[in-house]
Amino acid sequence: MSNVQVLPLMEPAEAAAPCCPPLTERPMNAEEAETAAKMFKALGDPVRLRLFSAVASHEGGEACVCDISDVGVSQPTVSHHLKKLKEAGLLTSERRGTWVYYRVEPSVLAAMGKLLATAATP
Repeated sequence: MSNVQVLPLMEPAEAAAPCCPPLTERPMNAEEAETAAKMFKALGDPVRLRLFSAVASHEGGEACVCDISDVGVSQPTVSHHLKKLKEAGLLTSERRGTWVYYRVEPSVLAAMGKLLATAATP
């Protein structure tokens, strides 16, 4: 059985589309700002940022919780932070036996990059 979660940052048909326009393109509307704020809030904690980085940089693009839990906090705290990253749409997970594997979809990284990119100048 799989516990894969759909990422709220992207529409399924637009896998690499950002959640929001580049910040320099136009002012965000309320919905776009809410989505971006959840993402930035989740990454605003040093432990969450370390966990996100550990998953994103792990060989094969996914990491077992057993491989990334050494971030200086207890296991329940690691689980709490991973849950927050999932709720923000930054990670997906899948249970395999007793372990949970996390991954950052390439489309999430692309969306984050597009959000922070500068708009093209004419």
